[in-house]
Amino acid sequence: MEFAFDATFFAFVGLVLFLALVVYLKVPGMLARSLDDRADQIRNELAEAKRLREEAQHLLAEYQRKRKEAEAEAAHIVAAAEREAEMLTTEAKKKTEEFVANRTALSEQKIRQAEVEAMKAVRSAAVDLAIAAAETVLAKRADAKIQSELFGNAVGQVKTRLN
Repeated sequence: MEFAFDATFFAFVGLVLFLALVVYLKVPGMLARSLDDRADQIRNELAEAKRLREEAQHLLAEYQRKRKEAEAEAAHIVAAAEREAEMLTTEAKKKTEEFVANRTALSEQKIRQAEVEAMKAVRSAAVDLAIAAAETVLAKRADAKIQSELFGNAVGQVKTRLN
């Protein structure tokens, strides 16, 4: 049997030598180690991403809780401000009504006092006018004897009223 060295034989020998060289240089181990390192790196990145996601969820929950607390506190502050404003409005209205009532009473009292003083002034003026008229009439019509009698009667009436 004759062995012919054709191109297929040399291609086969080249392939065997190449595979032997690859095995000798430990290329499959290097490839496996590189793939394992890459898998570990991807696993670490996934674990870090999972940790960051959980941390972000915790932060989100905390901020939502704080937001709800702030909203509740703001609602409480608004309600307290509304109650205080209503109380101040009621108090101001009450004080205004009291002030108006006091001013009205004071004005009415001043009016009554002015009326009393006006009545006294009118009476005093009427008395003065009556006295002046009586003096004029008596001076024209009465003589000394009648004036003396009238004076005596007036003095008697005054004494009677004083006793």
